[in-house]
Amino acid sequence: MSDKSKISWTDATFNPWMGCAKVSPGCAHCYAERMLTDRMGRPGLWGPKAGRQVTSDQNWKKPLKWNAQAAKEGKRTKAFCGSLCDWAEDHPTSEAARPRLWELIRATPHLDWLLLTKRAERIAMSLPDDWGRGYPNVWLGVSIESNDYRARADQLRRVPAVVRFISYEPALGPLDRLDLTGIDWVIYGGESGPKYREHDLAWPRQVRAMCRAAGVAFFYKQSPAIRTEMKTTLDGETIREMPVPRKIASIERGTPATP
Repeated sequence: MSDKSKISWTDATFNPWMGCAKVSPGCAHCYAERMLTDRMGRPGLWGPKAGRQVTSDQNWKKPLKWNAQAAKEGKRTKAFCGSLCDWAEDHPTSEAARPRLWELIRATPHLDWLLLTKRAERIAMSLPDDWGRGYPNVWLGVSIESNDYRARADQLRRVPAVVRFISYEPALGPLDRLDLTGIDWVIYGGESGPKYREHDLAWPRQVRAMCRAAGVAFFYKQSPAIRTEMKTTLDGETIREMPVPRKIASIERGTPATP
């Protein structure tokens, strides 16, 4: 819920609601759970049977301010949704609030919304009826921590979007079997936090080489560390490439999806 995000690949962070449930090994040391439970004192928002809390009306107004500022400055602002929730989660509170999120996204055309989920199988069913070939200001992404979960990319590539991206974070194993067809951007991040798990440098090196061979933007966020943004170079190089969104003029609404 910050307009100055600590996440290096976005400008701002917005949470329409708070709370989530773990779905795979990448969730084991979830920073969002620690923040809600330990720092914010809200332990009742975590788990499949727990409640979710829609954020305040004041918070929902922030993207409108970011949009107005971006329009005034003639630039685009990246807004990540959401650091304390999963926008595609199957939960009564999430289902009820999601239409309001799409209304907000439609009302903020100067923001590029980065929607990231581990629930890749729910992306298509969670999109609005007028999605067609995609919204010009929405980038869709999935988190993949190892080859074991690379099928999430298959679910993502079936959905049309101006940008499709992979968040390989926390990296817990090699991802050398990932198919980059239809993918525009890969973010690599080692785990951070007090119980962070180490990585093998072969993992980011493999994905970097794959991205360069495929013409896919590669963003090296960090190596594993106690805190985020502590070790941000790979082989002494800072690599923070950004994707070029497909032009919406070339995307015809209502036509079948292609990679």
